[in-house]
Amino acid sequence: MVKIQQFFVKHQKIILALNTVLILLAEAAKWLFHINAAYQVLMLVVGAIGLIPILLTAISSLKVKLVSIDVLVSLAVIGAIIIGEFNEAAIVTWLFALGDVLEELTLKKTRKAVSDLTKMAPRTALVLQDDGTTEEEDVDFIDLGEKILIKTGDQVPVDGKIVAGSGYLNEANVNGESKPADKKQGDQVYAGTILEDGTLTVETTAAGDDTTFGKIIKMVEEAQDSKSHTEKLINRFSKYYTPAVLVIAIIVGLITRDFKLAITVMVLGCPGALVIGVPVSTVAGIGNGAKNGVMFKGSQVMDAARKVDEIAFDKTGTLSVGHPEVNKIEVLSGNKDEVVNLAANIESQSNHPLAKAMAKLSEQKIDQIETKTVKGKGMIADLDRKKYYLGNLALIEENTFANPELTQVVNKLSNLGNSVAVLANSDQSKLAIFGIKDRLRPEAETALMQLKQLGIKKLVMLSGDNQETAHHVAFIGDGVNDSPALANADVAIAIGSGTDVAVDVSDIVLVKNDLRKIAYALSISKRTVLNMNENIVIALLTVLLLFIGLFAGYVEMASGMFIHEFSILVVILNGMRLIRNRRKVDNHQFSDKEKDLALNM
Repeated sequence: MVKIQQFFVKHQKIILALNTVLILLAEAAKWLFHINAAYQVLMLVVGAIGLIPILLTAISSLKVKLVSIDVLVSLAVIGAIIIGEFNEAAIVTWLFALGDVLEELTLKKTRKAVSDLTKMAPRTALVLQDDGTTEEEDVDFIDLGEKILIKTGDQVPVDGKIVAGSGYLNEANVNGESKPADKKQGDQVYAGTILEDGTLTVETTAAGDDTTFGKIIKMVEEAQDSKSHTEKLINRFSKYYTPAVLVIAIIVGLITRDFKLAITVMVLGCPGALVIGVPVSTVAGIGNGAKNGVMFKGSQVMDAARKVDEIAFDKTGTLSVGHPEVNKIEVLSGNKDEVVNLAANIESQSNHPLAKAMAKLSEQKIDQIETKTVKGKGMIADLDRKKYYLGNLALIEENTFANPELTQVVNKLSNLGNSVAVLANSDQSKLAIFGIKDRLRPEAETALMQLKQLGIKKLVMLSGDNQETAHHVAFIGDGVNDSPALANADVAIAIGSGTDVAVDVSDIVLVKNDLRKIAYALSISKRTVLNMNENIVIALLTVLLLFIGLFAGYVEMASGMFIHEFSILVVILNGMRLIRNRRKVDNHQFSDKEKDLALNM
């Protein structure tokens, strides 16, 4: 029986085409040549051929104690054949097969985003050997640390760090950014991107399924196979609905003594559109997200995301770029170039993020600087038998003296949101103040305005966790320190460049580090769930109208089955609208009032 089922599945389209030809011949025999016997025989052949795969599926479902749609259709077709309605049997099985083919074709279309990603996954890599030659290897067998040669036009096969060469990479496959990225030694590259110009040698940090690209594919595939709360509810409903239709058909047959009417009830009561409507919306919505750089970890995430009315942002690395820069330099005494160069050299001895920002101010190296760290205050440096103090105001005042002008400048820069570092020697003949600030992401303003436009009631910036049980809260973060808040939020959104821990515990991942994608993620969630509900209404309304038409005498088995299959096509096409649906928002759509609301968090 299994082999027969496999045969019909494999040749589904050919069998449908054959039955279509036979139906056309039957109609020609009846209307052109008036040979009714040929018409009846051909219709019986079509009905019998069409019944076989439906009946086999029905038997399989009954073995696992499931009364499926196929059971209803099988009983209806067998009944039609028994009472001599061969044309009804033929048309019903033909329409049922046509519906299956259309469903398969359209679901393939909705899954195209994932299949395209899978096809783009790199298979092999040119691994550099010790003698300078290269050897082509399968990406799944490449070890960490191995060096890979990438030439112009090649696809990057691994995640890694550039150790030699430079070039322009098209990273649209990973982050959706169409503009080529200028990459040089020390920069990170990702599998699945394409080197448009240049030659690179890359040291492998991840390969195969462990790459960013591999994780994206896996995440979306798992998400499309998951079931939302709505879909689970529909599946439970269908489990009881189908047997209920069978019971109703039997009751109708017993009361009316109309066997054909009872059979028609079975056919028209099939919940095909109801069963397919929710999955097609889910797959299309998640596929749309994948195409636009937003990874949903399951359709149930969309259920939660559409209810979000408050969003809490981690600051560093999320709203800001996460790389502090020297924003202001005030030199109160001494030569500016000398003071800046001295500060940069002292801070080059520290690994503190703020120190790294100041160390970039000068590339002129000063030898023989000895430094000592003062916990919580800064550093003391010895150079040419002189001491220099670099740190907060308390360190300077403890080791030199109070200076009203210095205090005024420090307070001014602090009030502007800067972290402040002061450099001074003992007599303050060299005295400078450095304001260090983490830049706001360039898209942050637009992103916050988009969220306000979507109806988010409250936007807050947090350095810790803060949830109110009366609201549905989304938390956006990127670091290990954000993981507890991400794990406890109603909806956790991770920035794609964040740590593995943050990405792992999140519900939604923004592959491209663009905060505007948050509004897109919430918007596509709402539209996907709305689309699911539309399909449910279409399916239930179709069944209701068919039954009304049936008992009113306007609908028969074949015409009803046609309407039923048409409703399946309608819900599929409705779901497919999500594939190309993209919410366009820009600054021109916001009033000054809306901008003030968004930025006044």
